[in-house]
Amino acid sequence: MSNEYAGPAELPGIDVLTPRDVPLGGPRAMTVRRTLPQRSRTLIGAWCFADHYGPDDVAATGGMDVAPHPHTGLQTVSWLFSGEIEHRDSLGTHAYVRPGELNLMTGGHGISHSEVSTARTTVLHGVQLWVALPGEHRHTRADFQHHVPGSVRVGGAEVSVFLGTLAGVTSPVRTSSPLLGAEIVLAPGATATLAVDPAFEHGLLVDHGTVRLSGTPLRPAELGYAAPGRDDLTLTNASDTPARTVLLGGPPFEEEIVMWWNFVGRSQEDVEEARRDWMTGSRSGSRFGEVRGYDGGRLPAPELPTVALKPRGRVR
Repeated sequence: MSNEYAGPAELPGIDVLTPRDVPLGGPRAMTVRRTLPQRSRTLIGAWCFADHYGPDDVAATGGMDVAPHPHTGLQTVSWLFSGEIEHRDSLGTHAYVRPGELNLMTGGHGISHSEVSTARTTVLHGVQLWVALPGEHRHTRADFQHHVPGSVRVGGAEVSVFLGTLAGVTSPVRTSSPLLGAEIVLAPGATATLAVDPAFEHGLLVDHGTVRLSGTPLRPAELGYAAPGRDDLTLTNASDTPARTVLLGGPPFEEEIVMWWNFVGRSQEDVEEARRDWMTGSRSGSRFGEVRGYDGGRLPAPELPTVALKPRGRVR
């Protein structure tokens, strides 16, 4: 029998998730690149949805015009690289999404909102992210938070932390489960090593540039997944221009969810009830309230699939 020490267990490699193009509905559709959910991975921590869009010349595409629509059981995280989006919701919030500024909306039991790119926008470019609320908080009251994070330098990177803690910075934004969200911009040819929570799994979405995540190359619009167990992540910009990325993280989400259209529940019945409430409720008297100030009607819910909705959970 050998007495040689085998050393620490080898960490799994970085999985590369490629996006698919998805046309958004509504009167002025736009196409986004969707990285979460997909067959191989539906969650990274509590992050359950990631859309990446632009840069779009709004003179050619028409920009964004998403009529009032509902949400349940989740938080929406809006983060722009360029452009400006006007946000209105059924809480009475009238706010703007601007580059480098976080808008976080909590759906909970029910909220509705509209999103419209402004006349000042020439190029629209950003990410739209969703967070699944844990079971004990999924019926919480609706809420809206806005935060403008600063940035810190780590090696050759500028880091802006909009959720959670990274690089010695902690965001004040309230979340219902531990989360990490940060924009990381790497100088040409630069490398940065970031200490991270080993209990978290992480996903790095590349906006532009060619970036290596702990040695694995990622192209624009790809997302690199790192399983729990790492206490640091090394990002390297392999291009001769600045590279921009978004880092997401959180402990593995242990609950199964049923996600359909704009609803996150725990069963098909949850989703059916939310759809029914949206379609039959009055504009101001339903659980979703009314969005005031939007020029147009509400977005109707699509028909439910004829097959049962499949619960989603973490890959084990």
